[in-house]
Amino acid sequence: MAQDEIDAYLAALEEPKRSTLEQLRTVILEVVPNAEQGFAYGAPAFKVRGKTVAGFAAFKNHLSYLPHSGSVLAELGDAVAGYETSKGSLKFAIDQPLPKPLVVTLIAARMRELGMS
Repeated sequence: MAQDEIDAYLAALEEPKRSTLEQLRTVILEVVPNAEQGFAYGAPAFKVRGKTVAGFAAFKNHLSYLPHSGSVLAELGDAVAGYETSKGSLKFAIDQPLPKPLVVTLIAARMRELGMS
């Protein structure tokens, strides 16, 4: 059911937001294939052993990667230096998917923070 909800969320988006976030979803599931798909705080999220490890959201002029942590992005420093970040989100362009190595780094940092690595 939750997977269908994410499908519906993505289907409601215009291009290129839809395809950019579909690509991010694919990469997240490649990194954590056992992740449970669902929603957290109104946005698509991916949980491992009941803990949210990644998420994303679409906004009018940008997309956001959501690590569901207040410290992961600050910890990564140079790895996220080319992006606008806040404590809990990394903004990226609607037509430029996040590079897979960065997604791997983001998820690995969150998994370490949760003691899952």
